[in-house]
Amino acid sequence: MTLREATVERTTAETSIHCHVALDGSGASTIATGVGFLDHLLHALARHARFDLELRCTGDLHVDDHHTAEDCALALGTALDRALGERRGIRRFGHAYAPLDEALARAVVDLSGRPWPQVELGLRREALGGLACENVAHVLRSLAIAARMALHVDVLKGDNDHHRAEAAFKACALALRDAVGRDGPADAVPSTKEVL
Repeated sequence: MTLREATVERTTAETSIHCHVALDGSGASTIATGVGFLDHLLHALARHARFDLELRCTGDLHVDDHHTAEDCALALGTALDRALGERRGIRRFGHAYAPLDEALARAVVDLSGRPWPQVELGLRREALGGLACENVAHVLRSLAIAARMALHVDVLKGDNDHHRAEAAFKACALALRDAVGRDGPADAVPSTKEVL
């Protein structure tokens, strides 16, 4: 069985990132982005997708959290894309609901090779820890673009923004776990086009 893993090194004038992901893991993660709430969300993503994830970032946090959040998502999305390779033998589609107390989120994934992020979180606070709430959705959008997947995430209910954000990442993780799952012949492309 081919190992489905990839490493991405991404260095810009704003961030320096090392990211390694293994799709057939146990959910183990070592994450240090410098933004505590971003670490928290990415830990949840790795744990519930059952991806092994190592992600380290040194970013220009003296400016703000935007570059770190965006570039970590781009590095992770690129690593997911590379780990999937030609996307043969995968389920391709995944969907999940995830509650967190009063919050409920839904995520639907298509590993189509065509990026399309549609993310509606309805967050009301300005920030969660050191992460601007606008960047929570931006992380999911950037992840979808770099991973070349259609990703629809909606928070359907919830009063607490921490719960809403975390439920969204957990739903996304569960949908991804389903979509990357092996299904059918290992060489089969899950598309009538025979290519993704």
